[in-house]
Parts: sequence; C-alpha cells; structure tokens
Amino acid sequence: MMFGLTHSRILRRVAVIAALPIFLSVSPCAEAAQLGVAVVPTTIIYPGQQIATTQLNVVNVTNPDLIEGYATSISQVEGMISNRTLVPGRTIMLSALRQQFTVKRGDKSVLVYDNGSLRITAAGTPLADGNTGDLISARNTDSGVIISGTVMADGTILVAQK
Repeated sequence: MMFGLTHSRILRRVAVIAALPIFLSVSPCAEAAQLGVAVVPTTIIYPGQQIATTQLNVVNVTNPDLIEGYATSISQVEGMISNRTLVPGRTIMLSALRQQFTVKRGDKSVLVYDNGSLRITAAGTPLADGNTGDLISARNTDSGVIISGTVMADGTILVAQK
C-alpha cells in the first residue's frame, strides 16, 4: 500500500513538471492576441447618429465567449448610421449599423421612366427612406399619382414598369 501511495505522488509531480512549459507558453497577453481586436465607442452613440472616427477606439478582445458579428476595424464602422444606442466600452455589432440613406422620405427627388429611346422625367417625393437598389413608393408631385421605383445611386428613382 505504501509503495502505491508514494508511486502516485511521484507520478503527480512528474505530470505537473511536464505540463509547466505548456502553462507558461500561454500567457494572457498571447491569448488576447489570438482572439483579435474589436471596435468600441468612446462616447454614447444614439440611434440615427452618424459614427465618426473620433468616437471609436480599438481594443483587444479578452472574452473568448464573445459572439461573432462585431466590428473588428474602424473602416467597417466609420460613416455608418447607428440603429440602436451604442454604449462606451461595449463591442459594436455590425447588425446595429446601416448605410446612410440615398433618398429620404419627404425630400424632393427626380422620377425617371426609361424605355429604350423614350425617357421621361418628373418631380417626385419619396414616401419612404431608401438605399441604392431598394424598391420604394414615390408620389409624382405634379399629378399626385403614387408609383413604385428603384432608388439609383445618384438619388433618382427609376420607375418600375407594370
């Protein structure tokens, strides 16, 4: 019995000494570097507010359980619009951001109907906010007719054919 107890103590010491280099090689700094970096706000950013570089900070990620989908570089966040309140020191989820609208509800816009050699333009008002490529409704300011169209990059609305 005594031999078995002494033998197990020796094995335990050998196991601890063998594992020591493994524990020493993984320091908290090395572990944080493996997790990457995240972008966090330095001030409160409210919904609808455009995000500026001066409001951001890049920090090392120390939580291995952090879910994916957070911003990892300032270029991903700069110039975007916040959908919800962003709190200082918390990661910015990319789903909480959107591009700035190309056309805004109620602003003046140009409605364009293009059918080969026939091109008709009219003044209109978007009835919804829209980004480039979105299908939105707009009102022709001259006739009052509501049409559907696709928002173009220059802010015009290309009228959809029925």
